[in-house]
Amino acid sequence: MIGGHAQTIHAALRILPACRTRTGRIELDDGDFLDLDWHDGDSDGDKLAIICHGLEGSSNANYARGMAIALSKRGWNVLAWNYRGCGNEPNRLITSYHSGKTDDLDHVIRHVIATREPRRIDLIGFSLGGNLILKYLGERGDAVHSAIHRGVAFSAPCELACSSNELSKWQNRIYMARFLKSLRRKMKDKHRKFPDSLNVTGLSRIRNFAEFDGRFTAPIHGFQGASDYWIRSSSRQFLESIRVPTLLVNAANDPFLGPNCYPFDEARRNPAFHLEVPDQGGHVGFGCGVEYWSEKRAVEFLSMP
Repeated sequence: MIGGHAQTIHAALRILPACRTRTGRIELDDGDFLDLDWHDGDSDGDKLAIICHGLEGSSNANYARGMAIALSKRGWNVLAWNYRGCGNEPNRLITSYHSGKTDDLDHVIRHVIATREPRRIDLIGFSLGGNLILKYLGERGDAVHSAIHRGVAFSAPCELACSSNELSKWQNRIYMARFLKSLRRKMKDKHRKFPDSLNVTGLSRIRNFAEFDGRFTAPIHGFQGASDYWIRSSSRQFLESIRVPTLLVNAANDPFLGPNCYPFDEARRNPAFHLEVPDQGGHVGFGCGVEYWSEKRAVEFLSMP
């Protein structure tokens, strides 16, 4: 049996069939925008799935496209949205996205309710996007919109400090280097656009999320530091308030997740929140072949009444 690292990397190299999409854009009140990719289902049904991608991912990530294909074949209309700065062009403001920015997800949900009037909406999130939907559903609790039917999260770092510590370990340096390369590039782009508001001196010397989030993510988005950002943006504290049926799948061999990212106690206490911890899967690497196990599991869970 291949290990978590191999499963994680294999999934990133997955080859998927081409699929037709329609693009759209939401203009936000603060002057920024969100770009959308629509995958129309094979039926005229009125169920919609909204897919949230991971850190420095996009609606075109393999895991997002694979899930969109699987759901659209079974009658869902699918919306895979790009966080600020994750689409084909930079966002307009110095602020961007982060692990706890649920207000943008709320904008997307309210937009589709107003323009499409779906009978039911299912939320699917991967990694950072999984943390996002768990936090969103827990924050709203009983007040969540009646159109929200179910939620599914895969490989969600529901306690961000714990996940950050794992990714800082030597054996995970390949992932950290990949994330930081993309994040550094974006900070350089923002510095060119906002030279008086953003100092990037020493950016190349940053080696982990504690340093990057403390230097950039936290102050740009109004947090007091990396720890404050991680504490306030982690979804684990909100899990017991989730009221719609929600599934979290975190593989036991996920190299991105530490022990506090497996919320067994919350799952025991909240009948609406379900946790599954398969032995295998790595980080969003659940399976192989034409359709992944994660896609089949999501369809199975979301198809329940």
